[in-house]
Amino acid sequence: MNRFRTALSVTALALAVGLAGCSAAGTATGTSITGTTSSSTGSSNSSTTSGTAQAAVSLDTLAADTHYDADDLTRDAASEVAVTLADGGSKVASGSSSDAVTVDGDTVTISAPGTYRLTGSLSDGQVVVAAGEEDVVRIILDGAEITSSTGSPFVVQSANEAIVFLEDGTSNSLSDASAYADTAEDAPNAALYSQADLTIAGTGSLSVDGNFNDGISSKDGLVLAAGTVTVNATDDGIVGKDYAVLLDGAYQVTAGDDGFKSDNEEDEGRGWVLINGGTLNVSASDDGIKAFNTLTIAAGVTTVEESEEGLEAQHIVMSGGTANVTANDDGVNASGGASTSTSGGGMGGGGEMAVGDYTVDVTGGSLTINAQGDGLDSNGNASISGGTVVVNGPTNSGNGALDVNGELTVTGGTVAAAGSVGMVVTPGTSSTQSGVQVTLGSSVPAGTVVQIADSSGTVVGAFVTTKTTASLVFSSAAITEGEEYTVYTGGTATVSAGVGEGALDGADQVGTVTAGEYTAAQGPGGGGGFGARP
Repeated sequence: MNRFRTALSVTALALAVGLAGCSAAGTATGTSITGTTSSSTGSSNSSTTSGTAQAAVSLDTLAADTHYDADDLTRDAASEVAVTLADGGSKVASGSSSDAVTVDGDTVTISAPGTYRLTGSLSDGQVVVAAGEEDVVRIILDGAEITSSTGSPFVVQSANEAIVFLEDGTSNSLSDASAYADTAEDAPNAALYSQADLTIAGTGSLSVDGNFNDGISSKDGLVLAAGTVTVNATDDGIVGKDYAVLLDGAYQVTAGDDGFKSDNEEDEGRGWVLINGGTLNVSASDDGIKAFNTLTIAAGVTTVEESEEGLEAQHIVMSGGTANVTANDDGVNASGGASTSTSGGGMGGGGEMAVGDYTVDVTGGSLTINAQGDGLDSNGNASISGGTVVVNGPTNSGNGALDVNGELTVTGGTVAAAGSVGMVVTPGTSSTQSGVQVTLGSSVPAGTVVQIADSSGTVVGAFVTTKTTASLVFSSAAITEGEEYTVYTGGTATVSAGVGEGALDGADQVGTVTAGEYTAAQGPGGGGGFGARP
């Protein structure tokens, strides 16, 4: 069993997500608890086994930097303790015996390491794990339904690690009280609450209703290895203090505050989030996915359906998988305050701005943003070296599709950032891949095809707007520095996430642009219009 011994630094994580072709969760055999060995391909809404994982972090890296390793999923079936939950009559099932299980009214307490299978229901009760600080406790939920009218129905009070396994083919549920009898600072505040490292695994399903505060909360590390889990929470949906990791499974989160996050602001290197496979769908009233330190999406399918700010952390890394983000304010936001002050923006600059130790780095995968505020926003620098970034940015001129206080460096991948004309940021001088800046004479409505063609009439980029759009910054390997390109609206296009291939039949020519010529405008990073008009 691995305790968290070293902080996963930004540099180490960047190296880790470059490892591909490995399963996120490893393979457990024999009498193992299975159902966690697949890696998401990032091309569908389900997690599937694939030999070509997209930049997934290796099991060795996870084992070194979290409490999780493949041994977590093994168990000795012969020593398993079966516990039947029943109002006024919970007991160790016939054929099992254990002094580690005690029943006091409708509170069932587990006080020693081992594997415990829970079946049945408590309409007003609680399961408590109170084991030793070095003990590993495995809880199998096998058709278990637990509700409490006074507090949390499932509390890990003490252990080295607690593993909650969802039995294949079963449905399980946890629902807490809307008001807790114990509201002390260190008291439980979630329907599934753990003071120890927590892992959720197995191929069954779990419904969690956090009626008081959070849905699932670990005050140590949290690893979601598998399962079909639905969380509805009054406050935060799923929280891991030191780190929160999604390896596999399907998680649906609805939260009154933040959706999925890690919030350790005190210990250096802690407070990070990794999505390494599976599917995650979040609807949040505040931040969709949030990390104090680093937020990394390496594989899987991530969807923020609703949020104020979609992805927020000091450092945001997209290395693989698929992420679709919808936000009422900023879509992707690397923020937390500024530490230094330098000239900001991309080419053309817009004055002095604070540039702090904040970054957005996209090296692979597909990132699609729909934001009413800034689309991709960094209070420091941002870089795009691979993958696809599509930003459907704001319609008001007080925000921009791209907003980078330092420099936006583009060295690869495909970038299509559409929005208003008031705060346009374009690639900076360190960029090695060229692009074009298009400012339309007037805004075009949602559903408009915008196409860019070279001097021979070949379409090198096609974009379909999802909202009213006045400008477009486009960069790809098909754009050659210094070459002139003609911009069209209309025609037809075959796109994925808004970008793809186009055909000019029926299109209207609206102007020309020269690759690499970004002109100044009202906000940071430039703006401007066509180099020529027909």
